[in-house]
Amino acid sequence: MKKLRISLIMLFSVALIVSGCSSWNKTQKGAVAGTAAGGAMGAVVGKATGNTALGAIIGAAVGGTTGAIIGNQMDKQAAEIKKTVPDAKVERVGEGIVVEFSSNVLFGFDQSSLSNDAKGSLDKLVTVLNYYPDTDIEVQGHTDSKGSKAYNLSLSERRASAVTSYLATRGISQNRTVIKGYGEAIPKYSNESETGRAENRRVEFLITANEKMIADAEKEAGK
Repeated sequence: MKKLRISLIMLFSVALIVSGCSSWNKTQKGAVAGTAAGGAMGAVVGKATGNTALGAIIGAAVGGTTGAIIGNQMDKQAAEIKKTVPDAKVERVGEGIVVEFSSNVLFGFDQSSLSNDAKGSLDKLVTVLNYYPDTDIEVQGHTDSKGSKAYNLSLSERRASAVTSYLATRGISQNRTVIKGYGEAIPKYSNESETGRAENRRVEFLITANEKMIADAEKEAGK
């Protein structure tokens, strides 16, 4: 019975967090998602929604008043990214930010080398990332379902690596970045249409608080 109650609480929390993403204000998302979260909860949410970014950010959440302070800081950063990087989709989730670039913006078909236009788009993002240095950045590569799973996984890893390497040349410390390639494993859109497949060929940036931001937020929360 105890295990059943825990499972029901987790499922309720998942439903609350996921449904709330479209209706809560951003500070509420930071506080509530963090309170219910943790690594295990993040994994559950990520699997339930098919969204690794959502799961990872919820898994990294701090919660409570500290999480609300972090969420407020992330609000400001997300607004700046939206204004500065029009080629990207920007979403505030919990205590973090997801920045999504279509691979068409960054790479040629079946390529893992950045175009000049892509570098220009990334330079705009770098401007904001350097202005807000107290964050960690996970760079995820994703593909559509065409081709073999092994090839798609390799391509997604090469693309995420190319992006991270370029960020390093623009002053983003590699201590801030983590690379993950998922290939075709986590489609965010339907692979049944060309439009959906094109959207699945994407690179996502997961921006979360680093230890310094968390420590500073804890001090502010304790005042």
